[in-house]
Amino acid sequence: MTSSPIELTVNGERHRLDVEPDMPLLWALRDVLGLTGTKFGCGIGRCGACTVRMDGAPVRSCSLPVSAVTGAVTTIEGLGTPLSLHPVQQAWIDAQVAQCGYCQSGQIIAAVCLLEQSQNPSPAEIEAAMTNLCRCGSYAQVRQAIAQAAQALRHGQDDA
Repeated sequence: MTSSPIELTVNGERHRLDVEPDMPLLWALRDVLGLTGTKFGCGIGRCGACTVRMDGAPVRSCSLPVSAVTGAVTTIEGLGTPLSLHPVQQAWIDAQVAQCGYCQSGQIIAAVCLLEQSQNPSPAEIEAAMTNLCRCGSYAQVRQAIAQAAQALRHGQDDA
């Protein structure tokens, strides 16, 4: 183990982890912190099943060493609550996106990051931002859910 613990903020909570600095963030989240919503897919940062948000940007946690984490991390467990889902999570349900569901936590996190950057993304912006792979081919439903979530978020801001 390392001589100095690595400090991370995950889902708003501060953690001190006694792990090797080159441990991928994914394994620290899953194996050390018990946050199993973020999935292992390819192990090389290509498929996006492991996507988490770090300071507002989507990052592939399977290829990011914990020592390289530079900001607050949000996983799927950090979005919404069972009684109050994040608008993207609700849109995913409403659009019936999930089939097998394996890639969905990474897809949802990537969509949240996109909508934080653009309140009304064009189809081209959605296409460019959503690089996560889905073996079930639910891409049309993903695009539909993102558009629904964008509308819900815009209306929520109008009400505030």
